[in-house]
Amino acid sequence: MARSKPLRVGNVTIGGKAPVFILGPCVIESEKFIWRMAKKIVDICAAEAVDFIFKASYDKANRSSVRSFRGIGVREGCEILSAIGRDFKIPVTTDVHSPNEAMIAGDKIDMLQIPAFLCRQTDLLRVTAETRRAINVKKGQFLAPWDMRNIAEKLIAFNNSKFCFTERGTTFGYNNLVADMRSLFWMREAGYRVFFDATHSVQRPGGAGDSTSGDSIVAPVLARAAIAAGCDGIFMEVHENPERALSDGPNQIRLKDLPKYLRVLKAIHAAVS
Repeated sequence: MARSKPLRVGNVTIGGKAPVFILGPCVIESEKFIWRMAKKIVDICAAEAVDFIFKASYDKANRSSVRSFRGIGVREGCEILSAIGRDFKIPVTTDVHSPNEAMIAGDKIDMLQIPAFLCRQTDLLRVTAETRRAINVKKGQFLAPWDMRNIAEKLIAFNNSKFCFTERGTTFGYNNLVADMRSLFWMREAGYRVFFDATHSVQRPGGAGDSTSGDSIVAPVLARAAIAAGCDGIFMEVHENPERALSDGPNQIRLKDLPKYLRVLKAIHAAVS
């Protein structure tokens, strides 16, 4: 297997000996909320001795309904996330949806995330690559693992090899996804750094009619399977009160449960390494 070199993002190494976690709420619901969440997750990860990248979206551009909460906007959101990163000395990530957003976020954010539905958008990939930031590309629900080679070739052609991929489930009929653990093996076998998105993989897209539903109870199950199958880290969205979350509440992990999940995932990783 031709493994990629480890990727350094701030003070975190993706593809090293320890798993990396991408953790945070789905969206910046308010400035007070996101600072509170960051502080709590920082404290938990310090106590559990895990490396993590803090995540949150400044805009949820693909919400099911026009009435759904989207976020606070790219400039304000990136300013807040950048301040969180500086204050807590942690790397931060957020998703970008257009070349213009990529340029704005590229000045502030350690790792830029390409949403699954936009993973083949060449202009977005080009401008994101030109920021010289690390990039995390979510694998589209419509793509096979080996199709990610084409995305890798685009990023390399745009002179940026600082990227990783995230598996987040594959469309399985209407309003459902399935997580195929073989995908992790095949993408890593191709030499790519790979995360598994435990919370988006349990979504039921549009399952509530005008919003997405999900099965958060099985997110930790899939995370355990992914670590055992072999991946460089786990992506999990975390919320202090998922029932009151303004976006993706049904599939987010409850914050108070995060420590026990991290302990189990670390133990599995140690057992299979």
